Amino acid sequence: MELSSYFPVFIQVLVAVFMALAIIAASHIFGQRAPENSAKNSAYECGIISEGEAHPRFGARFYLVAMLFVIFDIEVVFMLPFAMVYADFISSNLPVLLPVLFFMAVLAVGILYEIKKDALNWNIPKSN
Repeated sequence: MELSSYFPVFIQVLVAVFMALAIIAASHIFGQRAPENSAKNSAYECGIISEGEAHPRFGARFYLVAMLFVIFDIEVVFMLPFAMVYADFISSNLPVLLPVLFFMAVLAVGILYEIKKDALNWNIPKSN
């Protein structure tokens, strides 16, 4: 594959970067700035005085579930192109299929391990 075939992609990346920088610069130059005011910077709660913190703390289990979701989501994203590109090889070529089956087995073992360790349970008490 020749280097000239990547020229349209390079141009598209340059246009995207330029547009992003131009929008940020225009917002900075032409944007309105109001003076700092503690009453206006506070959260609006329909006239009720706000209680507690603006940003509640989440438990470590919440972040654990989020990380596990991202990890398995990325692994599925790696499997989809394989299924599209090697669709013809999967039915007839065993050396191509074996690494994918191994990858799926590792995913299955990982999910079973998470279920066994109760990593997907947040233990959030129900409020009435």
